[in-house]
Amino acid sequence: MSDKFDVIVIGAGPAGYVAAIRAAQLGLKAACVDDFSGKDGKQALGGTCLNVGCIPSKALLDSSRQYWNIAHNLPVHGISVEGAKVDMATFIGRKDKIVKQFTGGIGQLFKANKVAAFHGKGKLLKGNSVEITATDGSRQTLSATNVILASGSVPIELPFAKFDGKAIVDNAGALDFAEVPKRLGVIGAGVIGLELGSVWRRMGAEVTIIEALPEFLAAADADIAKVAAKEFAKQGLSIKLNAKLNKAEAKKDGVHLTYTDKDGEQQLVVDKLLVAVGRRAYTAGLLAEDTGVKLDERGRIVVDEHNHTGVDGVWAIGDAVRGPMLAHKGSEEGIAVAEWIAGKAGHVNFDTIPWVIYTEPEIAWAGKTEKELKDAGIPYKVGTFPFAAIGRAVAMNEAVGQVKMLAHADTDRILGVHMVGPGVSELIAECVVAMEFKGSSEDLARIVHAHPTLSEAVHEAALSVDKRAIHKGN
Repeated sequence: MSDKFDVIVIGAGPAGYVAAIRAAQLGLKAACVDDFSGKDGKQALGGTCLNVGCIPSKALLDSSRQYWNIAHNLPVHGISVEGAKVDMATFIGRKDKIVKQFTGGIGQLFKANKVAAFHGKGKLLKGNSVEITATDGSRQTLSATNVILASGSVPIELPFAKFDGKAIVDNAGALDFAEVPKRLGVIGAGVIGLELGSVWRRMGAEVTIIEALPEFLAAADADIAKVAAKEFAKQGLSIKLNAKLNKAEAKKDGVHLTYTDKDGEQQLVVDKLLVAVGRRAYTAGLLAEDTGVKLDERGRIVVDEHNHTGVDGVWAIGDAVRGPMLAHKGSEEGIAVAEWIAGKAGHVNFDTIPWVIYTEPEIAWAGKTEKELKDAGIPYKVGTFPFAAIGRAVAMNEAVGQVKMLAHADTDRILGVHMVGPGVSELIAECVVAMEFKGSSEDLARIVHAHPTLSEAVHEAALSVDKRAIHKGN
């Protein structure tokens, strides 16, 4: 095989592997370099998302939901189960099996599209060459006309709560507990903290989440965050806001935490501590000093609106660049860059990227929040509709939450849609499509939605924008 490629991608996460496949589809000779190894020591394509992020967390969320439902949902249906137990080896093993299925699937996609996969750490050299250091320390150098940097991100480590892989863990460690911790501490009430905190709360752990910000889910719309916080409290998640961790010490009897809140210094002892205060771009060892590629003050690779670094033939995508650290954002950037390289028109609209938190209830949104519109002085109108008035939601015993739609007061163009409730991770897609095509609330209001479905909440919220919802007061 020739060592000269049209495109070499460094990183095989959702941004990188998708870029490599799309480049190959467009007739470009493509290679992808990634150093992630699975539990079996073999290359595991898919990056953080597939190996220790998006997919395994959803597997555990679903498994834990089944267990939680036995005691908290089935009785209302007249179903009782005595003596339910959890086999942790099977619980974790199912997650691992799903991960292996999909990492292997990417390998098959690479073969089908003739993408060359290299197992090792990639480093960009001057002149668009890539040095690959294999797990055994051996090295080889490839060259390409174009190099796409998709190195991803890593968890932020606190200097006073360093990861030890046992008592103090990151997201990967919290996916692999050998037993349910009696007491779990979580630092950070963001997506990772809430999702993994929910997993272990459902399994019986006492979960305390310590969040430094004074507002819960500040990135979400305030009305949606308020509903979510209320439901999480009902489930037994103890969320302490405006609380700053000062120290964490792993001792024989657990992890001793010292934090400060509005009442002063507090103490807490937990069996396991998940630190989930965010992620940072992973660029360590990625760039030789003379490549010309620049990093910003947060360590992210500097790119323009087309994800070009300013160095001829060098591009960057995904978590390693500006924008939200979302797998689907990275994937779309990967497709766009491959198409730009091939001389086609790539496209990523940052204004319509959906956000989802896979808790119970789920949370999803796209576009502007009401606060953002107020602060920007944009005139708007609001429509809302509760799942409590949706027949399908009530029949499912999941009649919690609402859909909130924001439209321009003058043009009726949809500016933002925010949801909390059952299945909203899927419902948000309809709204994203409408927003992408510059749709109005009236457009959604005039579309027939099947009955009885959860999607009727979107329909009624659209009707509510102009105070003509049918199944609630206006």
